[in-house]
Amino acid sequence: MTTIDLRTEIKEFLSSRRARITPEQAGLPAYGGNRRVKGLRREEVALLAGVSVDYYVRMERGSLAGTSDGVLDALAAALQLDEAERDHLFHLARQSGVPRRRRPAAAVRPALQQVLDAITDAPAWICNGRYDVLATNHLARALYSPVLADTRRPANTARFVYLDPEAAETFFVDYDRIAADVAAKLRMEAGRNPHDEALIALVGELSTRSELFRQRWASHDVRLHRSGRKRLHHPVVGRLDLDVESMELPAEPGLLLNVYTAPTGTAAADGLALLASWAAGQEKAQPRPS
Repeated sequence: MTTIDLRTEIKEFLSSRRARITPEQAGLPAYGGNRRVKGLRREEVALLAGVSVDYYVRMERGSLAGTSDGVLDALAAALQLDEAERDHLFHLARQSGVPRRRRPAAAVRPALQQVLDAITDAPAWICNGRYDVLATNHLARALYSPVLADTRRPANTARFVYLDPEAAETFFVDYDRIAADVAAKLRMEAGRNPHDEALIALVGELSTRSELFRQRWASHDVRLHRSGRKRLHHPVVGRLDLDVESMELPAEPGLLLNVYTAPTGTAAADGLALLASWAAGQEKAQPRPS
């Protein structure tokens, strides 16, 4: 398998989004009590999107090539897609036409590593859309020491979450949410870059070895990388409730800069200071991702 089957991806995504909306939620009358389909019928989606039934059926069968932005917007509105789902729909449509094969960066430029090293008071690292940890500063190496304990390089957060669940449940306070977000962001990346063989191999590995991942993957949920709060339990310094900023790097498509901070005077800020002291003694022994 060297690519993701886009027709199947489109079919399952659209049908799963259609199935979750009732006629009442869509503002349509529900005639009769025995509906044989879960959620909206295809003809109801077509009505809401302002297209013919035949056209919508073709789309749901996996044919989005040549679909205009206006029709995609109307379809997104009909299916009540959120921002991430709408972006995913547009990614699938673009890849269905003349796909742009994006090659995600395999390494981080030295200048970006210098940027990371210049951030001295906050954990900062760079990853790609498949959760490979490509570069870190000293505090990120200390913070993510459970993830980096895997000898495989680059270390991979998705692999840690799903294939080392005991350690991951200890490290991530909100493990269930993290697991759901990881699968959803990988699904988003698959729509954006279905020709990424490393991503396909990762999804295959996780699907083979983790029942939880198979369940999450089958939901067809998608998420954007966004800022927020992450609660961690570090094996040395304990609980850390940190603010996360996740930023795309325009000059390096596909790479994300992640920085964790804590407000001054909080327990988490004290914890980061303690982590920095511990890291100073561990730096020589901790290998960098390569």
